Amino acid sequence: MNLTRRQILTQALIAGAAIALPGMVSAADAPVTPSMRISLQLYSIREACRQDFDRTLEEVAAAGFAGVEFAGYHNYAGKPTDLRRRLADLGLVAAGTHIGTATLSGDALRKAIDFHRELDCRYLIIPHDKGAVHPDQSKALADLLNQASDQLAPAGLACGYHNHEAEMKLADGENTWWDLLAQRTLPAVVLQQDCGWTAMAGGDPAAFIRRYPGRSRILHFKPTVVRSEATRADRSPILGRDSVDWKAVVAACREVGGTEWTTIEQERYPTGVTPMDAVRASLDGLRRILAA
Repeated sequence: MNLTRRQILTQALIAGAAIALPGMVSAADAPVTPSMRISLQLYSIREACRQDFDRTLEEVAAAGFAGVEFAGYHNYAGKPTDLRRRLADLGLVAAGTHIGTATLSGDALRKAIDFHRELDCRYLIIPHDKGAVHPDQSKALADLLNQASDQLAPAGLACGYHNHEAEMKLADGENTWWDLLAQRTLPAVVLQQDCGWTAMAGGDPAAFIRRYPGRSRILHFKPTVVRSEATRADRSPILGRDSVDWKAVVAACREVGGTEWTTIEQERYPTGVTPMDAVRASLDGLRRILAA
């Protein structure tokens, strides 16, 4: 990655921290967030969203979430003003959105900037791209994120990437694919770590937050039962009852992560529990974790 000094300084200011090297932020200068808001990745309750998006948003607000992260806009596609007003009426905030890789270039990016600026949705995150774990394509993905970041910044927006298990595997004997993405991208590019997938890969979510200070501004808290503990009766896919050391994750978020949003993503549901009831239970669990 060839970054000009102007790019580095500009993106560092946007990220809220001074830096010395691309991809890295000094831990001493990383933004500290004493309190973090909780949002819900709406993919967690995707069937309900498809059936009645407005009513589902009402249930999310009634549950006590502060914001939502989108995985599609349903009946509000192309209607950012209407959606912003609907969220405001419910006391919700657009914490972020998941979008396809192709959205971050060309005419699609210009349209995305207009839509999300009107929606007041700052974080545009790629949820998956197979190129992230490809020896040749991973560099191209990083370049795309850098170029999009430069165009999003003047509008007050930012882009980023969300990992799965594969990105946390070793790429070159020393670095994971996640490390390579972090090292090749500007500090303003968000590293939306899915802590549950990191744990599944055998990694330490808190360690990754600390390795790249200031870049975990919107993070995924996914309740995860690690395979080696899957038969244990005291583990459940509900935050606070699962296998992840969330206390360490929260400490890293508060101390160096610059984390604004702790976003619950529920992909597993206890037997007999509906998706909405599961996210309510995880919200209760996360509140207890944050309070502790």
